Amino acid sequence: MSLREERPVTQLLHDSAGGDTKAAEELLPQVYQQLRSMARARLRRIPPGQTLQATALVHEAYMRIVGTKDPGWSDHKQFFAAAACAMRDILVDQARRKSAVKRGGGRHRISGDQAEAVVDPPSAEILAIDEAIQKLERIDSRKQQIVNMRYFARMTTAETAAALGISVATVGREWRFIRAWLERELAEHDPG
Repeated sequence: MSLREERPVTQLLHDSAGGDTKAAEELLPQVYQQLRSMARARLRRIPPGQTLQATALVHEAYMRIVGTKDPGWSDHKQFFAAAACAMRDILVDQARRKSAVKRGGGRHRISGDQAEAVVDPPSAEILAIDEAIQKLERIDSRKQQIVNMRYFARMTTAETAAALGISVATVGREWRFIRAWLERELAEHDPG
């Protein structure tokens, strides 16, 4: 195949899922801008102080989803939903690590000359959202999939419906329920 001929993303996804490493290498340049846009959108929703950059988030998420034996996606919409889930997991993992460090994990003694003012980002918000989404998944896994597609992958209602094989009306109805449910859950977690 010449450099000018590009395989369609869906074909690259299929080939990559089948273990074709060349397809995985060709895939990243074709999906990179959309993944980066998703990463920037995710990072904008996080309080200031985030040390993870969009590029690093894209690469880590890409490695997580392309490196799995059974990625669980058959088309580009499911791929981007999986990427959004991976990004969420990475941010939650980072928040947990920061929370552990903040509470004394990895602590070592330093002199007053070495001390610098450090402001930790409020990772509790990220952890509360993750906890609520995990609870939603235990209640209804399809609703959790809708959250991943609508909120994290930024898919439209029609795209989400097509990816899940349900009607647009059902996605709309469930999305309204999900938003209200998450709002209540987060309000209970932080009544202030």
